Amino acid sequence: EVQLVESGGGLVQPGGSLRLSCAASGFTFNNYAMSWVRQAPGKELEWVSAISHFSASTVYADSVKGRFTISRDNAKNTLYLQLNSLKTEDTAMYYCAKSRGATLSYGYGDGSWPRGLGTQVTVSS
Repeated sequence: EVQLVESGGGLVQPGGSLRLSCAASGFTFNNYAMSWVRQAPGKELEWVSAISHFSASTVYADSVKGRFTISRDNAKNTLYLQLNSLKTEDTAMYYCAKSRGATLSYGYGDGSWPRGLGTQVTVSS
């Protein structure tokens, strides 16, 4: 059974930073691309970033490019998202999601991908 457990969210002021983590189990982590998606209140699920199985390829939504960094440690079965220069519009529940395959050709993350319960990021002064 796929299990994804996100952590690291919190309340931060605009311009601040957070590091999100996602502990994965129940599947062979290094066989799959992974992504981060988010959902703000009243809005649709939005993909944020994705990374291929051995980190050769990464992709970012325009809204976070240059501010967020996705990474993974296959030895620890863990996915990360470094969030810098946070803005109020980054406030959302953040989820990690498992792709259907190893590369980004399977897409960047949508509602059909298995994901965890999420970690809340709130950016407010």
